[in-house]
Amino acid sequence: MTTNKMIWVAGLAVLMILSASGVPVSFGAGEKHPNKEAAPAAGSKDTKREKAVLPDDDAKKEKVAVVNGTVISRSDYDAEMGRYDKQMAMSGRTPNPAETSEMKQRVLDGLVNRELLRQESQKQGISVDDNEVNQQLATLKQRFSGEKEFSEMLTKMNTTEAALKAQLRQDLTIRKLIDQQIASKITITPEEMKAFYDSHSELFKAPEMVRASHILIKVGPNATDADKAKARERITAIQQKINKGDDFAATAKESSECPSAANGGDLDYFQRGQMVAPFENAAFNLKSGTMSDIVETQYGYHLIKVTDKKTASTVPFDDVKGKLQEYMKQQKINEQLTQYVGQLKKGAKIETFLN
Repeated sequence: MTTNKMIWVAGLAVLMILSASGVPVSFGAGEKHPNKEAAPAAGSKDTKREKAVLPDDDAKKEKVAVVNGTVISRSDYDAEMGRYDKQMAMSGRTPNPAETSEMKQRVLDGLVNRELLRQESQKQGISVDDNEVNQQLATLKQRFSGEKEFSEMLTKMNTTEAALKAQLRQDLTIRKLIDQQIASKITITPEEMKAFYDSHSELFKAPEMVRASHILIKVGPNATDADKAKARERITAIQQKINKGDDFAATAKESSECPSAANGGDLDYFQRGQMVAPFENAAFNLKSGTMSDIVETQYGYHLIKVTDKKTASTVPFDDVKGKLQEYMKQQKINEQLTQYVGQLKKGAKIETFLN
């Protein structure tokens, strides 16, 4: 299973609206504590959650916050921080102490905010039926090759399908609350979109782009002069065949040592800064339909064929207005959600115990 899939699955439980507003959503790692019960049906009394206050002598060890009598456990907090740590490790970054301290506070604030929204959704009588949960789960599973890969993901995320479904139910309930109280009341007019487009023209500039294919003969970082000479001979022979009329794409499929060989060497469109300098310089200096001389990079020897070029331009308003409307609405939702949670906090009793 790829790292991207694990991040995507973890992100599924972090609803886009909530995460954008600093309200992280727990993935449901199956920890055993008073808060791990699934959200009750609308109108029922959630006595386990409301009475989940631990003995005073263990309080600071076992809980990080209490929201209107409901405990946010240390295990929930640690699980959320663990996901943050994993994502930092996957990205190759090591956060500095200031970043870690800020993230700890953001995670705690997010868990408190999420609990406030959960409680408010219950007060509003909002519920989610099994079909909605199953549909969301089915959408998630489509990202995987089959049940085996999905099960492996659950194991790596230290959760179960039942715990995931319970979490999805709660997340969907919160999303319904946000839809009813905020999103459904927001409209973005054509005039607002055009004003944003005109005042943020830099956001809609499309850079110069090249679509290219290549053939690579690899040269390892520890290659000897003899290895380099042999690779150079191979790429030269390929170049001569193409110059005599052999098809570039067919030759790439047969001879290239890059994964792009399966697509005839096609690398799709790319802009400046996305490829190593020698490759990029050669590609952007070629005319569409022409092939380069042999290009040497840190990966080996290349033959590059440019198949299309796009000059820098501004994307027309009509081409972006659909996505722009979604973006602007999301921004308004985020702003109003922050205010909405702030109002909930004013009427709530919140204690925090994070050191």
